[in-house]
Amino acid sequence: MNKFFLFILMVGAPSIFAQTKTSQKVISLMGSRFELVAIHDNEEIRSKSIEAATMEIRRIENLISSWNPNSETSKINRNAGIQPVKISLELFNLIERSKKVSKLTDGAFDISFSSMDSVWFFDGKTINPPDSSVVAAAVQKIKYQNIILNRAEQTVMLKAHGMKIGFGAIGKGYAANSAKKIMVEIGITNGMINAGGDLIAWGKQEDETPWRVGVADPSKKKEYIAWLTVHNQSIVTSGNYEKYVLIHGKRYGHIINPKTGYPVTGIQSVTVISPDAELSDALATSVFVLGVESGLSLINQLKNTECLIIDDQDKIWKSAKLQLNYY
Repeated sequence: MNKFFLFILMVGAPSIFAQTKTSQKVISLMGSRFELVAIHDNEEIRSKSIEAATMEIRRIENLISSWNPNSETSKINRNAGIQPVKISLELFNLIERSKKVSKLTDGAFDISFSSMDSVWFFDGKTINPPDSSVVAAAVQKIKYQNIILNRAEQTVMLKAHGMKIGFGAIGKGYAANSAKKIMVEIGITNGMINAGGDLIAWGKQEDETPWRVGVADPSKKKEYIAWLTVHNQSIVTSGNYEKYVLIHGKRYGHIINPKTGYPVTGIQSVTVISPDAELSDALATSVFVLGVESGLSLINQLKNTECLIIDDQDKIWKSAKLQLNYY
């Protein structure tokens, strides 16, 4: 359930490179394009904050990556159905928060979704859809209630053999939150992190104007349907139009419904705005799976959280209090 680069920072001044108090770094981390921006009078503080944030993101990647055989996540997956695994408190808390989102969304968000990784492939080489029996077998392994946490022992166990967890729909948001915290501690009161579409911005730009973020048009690359003013908020977009596979002329998007095992249809993109990048990350995927009506109903019940949905007919749906600025 990866996110895509559906947002571009819209700065008030002609270019952040032309400003004297702004430093920027673009780097590939966690399999995505990360952009870090720090604003401060002192260039040394700016550089120090960006490097520290980069190291923090790498640290988190090593902790949660299911592709790294030495990570705690991989150890949990190897012991599925066998025994509990003692893990760091940091990862324990992340899994616990993930389960809370699963309960909130009635399973639309589920980190045990990773059993689907060996069922659907979006590498352009797939010529046939997976057999329905294979899909059904994988779905049986997706159940957040079977992620057993023991806080006293600080352990986690996946109850069934073949279960797997992964943080593709929450990890970059968590990393963005953590990197921001590091930058603020170093002294950056105005900054921005765009973690491959999971964006968090705080303070203002160098010219004292608010951060502005363009909302991409799924039908027209590099064009925008609207923009948002960001005040100490995160904005996360989940899109279904850049990563897909064509099989027998039918288009299958990469976002899978964990309850059915099949790609979600009817929506092109979901954007969630909240103060917390981790929550926005998880909710963006959740709303995509829930659909327009149920998704907006959920968002409208949450404080300080808004949502924008673009369906497959290019119709825009938005939560009750969302304010958009149109071009």
